[in-house]
Amino acid sequence: MRKIFLTNGLAIPEIGFGTYKAAPEENISVISKAIEVGYRYFDTASYYGTEKFIAEAIKQSGHGREEFFIASKLWKADMGYENTKAAFKKTLENLQTDYVDVFMIHWPRPDLTRTDWKELDIETWHAMEEFYEQGKIRALGLSNFLPHHAENIIRNAKILPTVAQLEFHPGHTQTFALNYYREKKIQLQAWSPIARGRVANDELILELAHKYDATAAQICIRFCVQEGVMPLPKASSLERMRENLASLDFEIDEFDMMRLENMPPLGWSGEHPDRERIRN
Repeated sequence: MRKIFLTNGLAIPEIGFGTYKAAPEENISVISKAIEVGYRYFDTASYYGTEKFIAEAIKQSGHGREEFFIASKLWKADMGYENTKAAFKKTLENLQTDYVDVFMIHWPRPDLTRTDWKELDIETWHAMEEFYEQGKIRALGLSNFLPHHAENIIRNAKILPTVAQLEFHPGHTQTFALNYYREKKIQLQAWSPIARGRVANDELILELAHKYDATAAQICIRFCVQEGVMPLPKASSLERMRENLASLDFEIDEFDMMRLENMPPLGWSGEHPDRERIRN
């Protein structure tokens, strides 16, 4: 699999595997199947409850830890300097490792009532910087940070973020944020790259799936790749896992990319860091 080079020199796979709600009660089996198919980058978080399952699946795989890239995230309730230190150590315990490849702040605000979120984010970041300097984190990142949240970190950081994660898929490209992270040379990752199936029946997606002899999910994943965004799809069956990886094997032409980029809004999860969740 081709690699993406982050600004600090770390090379990560072009596509990763998401583990949020990854077939509850079958997590080890699902992750083991993903390893078998060829995935080596696994996205988790303390909130997901899948850190221990990733550790066990890697242990059972027979592959060395150095072959894998593990990204985890700090949950809202664990923000702040001392809380971050304790939570990160717990993540290392869960993952049965002495380092993580990417560690992110999961959300910029613990809740919408907190007016001191800027200070809290900076405290949290400084704790993460210390672990980075100790070699326990290989790359620092931000999840669900829009440009105004990220700018607060960047202006106060000693070590800059190299990865950012946002909801990104056809119909919800967050163009301003995409361009902001491109300009800052921060690698954007896409959570929910297939919009949890919400765009699967869109007429353009179906037309292009037919044209390129692909699935709707493959069109969405390939769109991310060609936008320079690293997709983090999830799947529970070997067939779907293989199909998602096969998104790297074809190319959408420039005209069709333009059409996808200019789709009407579609498939948004309702999650926004500065607003109450909208239940679609």
